[in-house]
Amino acid sequence: MFVLLLLLFGCTEQAPIPTPIPTTPTPLPTALMDERPVKALFASPAYGIHISQWWQLDALERDLNLTNEMGFDWVKQTFSWRDIEGHTKGEYDWFRPDAIVTAAEEAGLNLIVRIDQQPLWSVRALPDAEITPNQPPVDYRDFGDFCGTLAARYKGRVAAYQVWNEPNLGREWGGKPPSPAEYTALLKICYEAIKAADPEAIVISAGLAPTGTSSPEAMPDMEFLQGMYEAGGAAYFDVLGVHAPGYKAPPEMSAEEVAAHGEYGNGRWFAFRHVEDMRAIMVANGDSHKQVAIMEMGWILHQDEHPDYTWHGVTETEQAEYLVRAYQYAQEHWRPWIGVMTTVYMADADWTPADHEQWWWSIVLPDGTPREAFAALRDMEK
Repeated sequence: MFVLLLLLFGCTEQAPIPTPIPTTPTPLPTALMDERPVKALFASPAYGIHISQWWQLDALERDLNLTNEMGFDWVKQTFSWRDIEGHTKGEYDWFRPDAIVTAAEEAGLNLIVRIDQQPLWSVRALPDAEITPNQPPVDYRDFGDFCGTLAARYKGRVAAYQVWNEPNLGREWGGKPPSPAEYTALLKICYEAIKAADPEAIVISAGLAPTGTSSPEAMPDMEFLQGMYEAGGAAYFDVLGVHAPGYKAPPEMSAEEVAAHGEYGNGRWFAFRHVEDMRAIMVANGDSHKQVAIMEMGWILHQDEHPDYTWHGVTETEQAEYLVRAYQYAQEHWRPWIGVMTTVYMADADWTPADHEQWWWSIVLPDGTPREAFAALRDMEK
């Protein structure tokens, strides 16, 4: 999920929703653009929602029905490696993934599976103090074996796989300084295994956390992406994954404008349109023929339960308006290179306001009650 990695800002009283700002897209370095047309693996844009019912399968059908009611075609669900191959290498529990894949099929929805979160056996060679909730295995081949087994089981049924999550944050990389080269090596072995098992499956690189922080705990997403290209990463993803939280700014505001205003965060990465910065790096590296997939996007509601998120909270009406306008902006300015755009979340049935900041990002509450954003996304023109 999105993480604030800079100074906290004081929260202010919410203002009325501003009139959309008349802006133009950030120009891309066309001199470096290759001549291949964009390979559209997704509609441009495609409409996606992050579902979260791994442990609450009774709520799964409800959330898939809500997705269809919104007129969205894609759902994303995390398949934790440790929850499938958790006890020992080669011993699998397919009960929950089978149920989710079957339910998505029966609902007529396309499924994106995020793969990360290692089992204990894959890092047992490490000292206990070095084992963290999400880190690459000691032997990358173990992850490749899992990727291939998963893709073989669901060949033709899972449309796309996202390989890992936010590896530009140390907390998502075993507490170690983020390394584009190491992540690219992990991506390569998973990509090759998926393609060997299901050549038609779409492989999406990890959504990167938008940040300008450079420290042992984090690497700026732009720097990390360039590092992936320098490590040969272009050969090992079909679609680039990014994250695009709007923070406090409206979606049409350019990265330059957001960076110039302290109330919005004083950094380009606080803009929804920071996606254009990531696209420019693709273009500069001769990768303009690929699409971009937004794996997480949204605006958090103003609240006091989670201080790191308070400064950029918005009203429920703003959340609804901004999400609709983000899709509209992409439709008007980012075609054909924008692919699936994944809103967060259909809330996990167990999330609570105090214990889960995701509760405040969600457009549907844990009991299935829709927020304003749900109705706005349902009713917008697609």
